[in-house]
Amino acid sequence: MDEPNYNMKQILLTLTAVLAAGAAFAQGQVNFSTRVLPTIDAPVTIEGTGAKVGSSWYGQLYSAAVGSTTWTAQGVPVAFRDDASGNPFGYIIGGGTVNLAGAPGGTPVQLELYAWAKSQGATYEAAVAAGQGGFGKSAAFTVTPGNPANTPPDLPANLVGLQAFTVTAIVPEPAIAALGLLGAGLLLIRRKK
Repeated sequence: MDEPNYNMKQILLTLTAVLAAGAAFAQGQVNFSTRVLPTIDAPVTIEGTGAKVGSSWYGQLYSAAVGSTTWTAQGVPVAFRDDASGNPFGYIIGGGTVNLAGAPGGTPVQLELYAWAKSQGATYEAAVAAGQGGFGKSAAFTVTPGNPANTPPDLPANLVGLQAFTVTAIVPEPAIAALGLLGAGLLLIRRKK
């Protein structure tokens, strides 16, 4: 009778170790929405115009440990929304749950929202490298992500602390601007004749 009792103890010990390890390494979760009233209202606008970004823009969360300056992309890029009339809305609504790799649930983490025009690249880094504007990021804010390993599991944390910000306007390539100036010059010359 000692053998079945030993096997049960071994199974319970193994199960306890697995659950403890899962809880220790559970990724924190956040709700990727930039408008959750009344606590979050963070539209993204284009510098100098006040126009809101829409579905031709991406947003992605980046995280860093509190006090760190090393930022890591989290989740996937999500398009900003247009309103019911098709006008840019300036928000990401229902971007889903983002699992924060390297950020355990229940532990504070710094977040930033990066935004960029889809026409400038598939990633924020590509948009910056393109050198034509059309990108920007929020100020850093601290969130304590939900822990899905808790019993019952925590809900994903909202992005409380995210503030509205502006992105740079897209500057046309010099070749396009030069062609425009050349055309304008030719029109002026033609008018003088």
